Amino acid sequence: MESTTIDEIKEIIPHLMRFKNVWTNYDKEADTLYIHFKKPSHADHSEMTEDELIIRYEKGEIIGITVLNASKR
Repeated sequence: MESTTIDEIKEIIPHLMRFKNVWTNYDKEADTLYIHFKKPSHADHSEMTEDELIIRYEKGEIIGITVLNASKR
């Protein structure tokens, strides 16, 4: 698995700036980082990217991202 680069992080920051609040939780046992843009959030659709990110949607809007194998990034 390829590590996330600084350029990739810089690329996503402008998209995150539109959210007033961002909540995160890290599950050490599962090595999974949960990023929430809306609370409470009830996803009605999700998709997994090639780099093991799960993008969660509610009514077509991204409401969260789940980062699998977070400590390896």
